[in-house]
Amino acid sequence: MQIQSKKKCIWYCSAAVSFLLFLLLNLWCDHLVNMQDAQQMAGRWSEKKDVAQISCFFSSKAEVTEDTIQSFEYSLKNVLQEASITETSENPSARLWVDAYSADGKITLVNGRNTLDANAIGIGGDFFLFHPLKLITGSYFSGNDLMQDYCIIDQDAAWQLFGSNDVVGMTVYIGNVPHIVTGVVRRPQGRMEKAAGLTSTVVYVSYETLEAYGTNNGINHYEIVMPNPVDEFAYGKVKEGIGIDEKNVEIVENSRRYSLPNRIKTILAFGTRSMNGKAIIYPYWENLARGYEDIIALLTVFMLFLLLYPVVTVIWCFVHWWRHKGWTLKDVWHTGKDKAERAVERRREKKHSHKERDVLEELERELEEDPYADSEFSWLTDEPAVGAETKEEQQS
Repeated sequence: MQIQSKKKCIWYCSAAVSFLLFLLLNLWCDHLVNMQDAQQMAGRWSEKKDVAQISCFFSSKAEVTEDTIQSFEYSLKNVLQEASITETSENPSARLWVDAYSADGKITLVNGRNTLDANAIGIGGDFFLFHPLKLITGSYFSGNDLMQDYCIIDQDAAWQLFGSNDVVGMTVYIGNVPHIVTGVVRRPQGRMEKAAGLTSTVVYVSYETLEAYGTNNGINHYEIVMPNPVDEFAYGKVKEGIGIDEKNVEIVENSRRYSLPNRIKTILAFGTRSMNGKAIIYPYWENLARGYEDIIALLTVFMLFLLLYPVVTVIWCFVHWWRHKGWTLKDVWHTGKDKAERAVERRREKKHSHKERDVLEELERELEEDPYADSEFSWLTDEPAVGAETKEEQQS
C-alpha cells in the first residue's frame, strides 16, 4: 500500500509540474507576441477588438503606385458607407481607418565630405503608427505631411555622417536636395533581427524622395487597420478591393496571426510553409513575424504535450473516484426528491402557521377596540360574546 501511495504521489506531483511548465510556456509565448510591435497596431488603435490589421505584400510585377492606393482608399470608403459603418466619435478628427505604404530601395546621403550609401524605406501614410521604432532622439514624420523633405536615420548612419547621435534638425543632402533629420532610431541587432534582414544601416525617407532620388521597385508593402464587425470582414474587403492578381500579392491578417487556430495551421503546414511560388520579397518586419510564428508554433506543440499529461491525470482520477463512489445516480435522485418534498411541506406548514397567527392578531385587535362587540371570530371560543342574545331568548 505504501508503494502504491508513493507512486500516486509522484504521479500527481509530476502532473502538477507539467501543468506549471505549460503555464510558463504560455506566458513566454505571450511575451514573444507582445514583442512584435509591428503586429499590434489593431490593439493600439482600438481596445474594443472591433478592428483588424491587414498587410499586403506585392511582387515587383504588381506595379503598385500611389494612384493604386488612392483608388483602393476611395473604394473602401464607399464599401464602409454601404455597410452603414460610420465614425461615432465626437472627435472631428477621428478616422474609421488608418493605412500606410512603403517601398524598399537604396539611397545616398551626403553631409559635407561624408557620403553614405544605405538601404532605404520610402514611406507614405502613417507608417510610424504601424512601426513605432525606438527613438534615441527626435520624433517621427508622416508620409501625409505637405513637405516631404524629412528623413529618419539609425544610430549607425548618424555616427557615419555626423559623428554623433544628437543630430536632430541637421541637414543631409539627397540628390542635392536638403533633407532635415527629424529623428534617430535604434536599429535592433538581435539574432532574429539580423536573420530578418536588418544587417546594415537603414534610412527612412518619404516615398516621394525615394522615387525621385533613389532606386526601388515600386510600392511593395501596404498596411491598414479598419473596422472588422465580423470575422474576416476586413480581410475579405481588402482582398476584394486591392485588385491585384493572387500570384503577385500576399495578404495577411496580422491581428490573428498568433491565435491558437493559426498556430495549429502553421504546425500542419510544417515543411510546405517555407515553399513560396510568389516572387515576393518580404520586408524585415514580416520576416521577423514569420520567424516568430514558427517559434511560437513549436512552443505550442510542447505546450499541448505538457497539458495532455495533467488532463489525462484528472480524467483518470475522476474515473477512479466514480468507480469507487458509495452511491448511484438513482440514490442522488431519490435523496434530492425527498429533500424537495420536505422543503415543500415545511413551506406549506410555515404558510399555515402565518395565516393562523394573522387571524389571532386580528381578533386581538378587534377585542381591544370593542371587547363587547360581536366578532366574526367568535366561532373560535365556546362562550358567546358578552351582551349578545341568542335568537331563542329574543323570541321569548
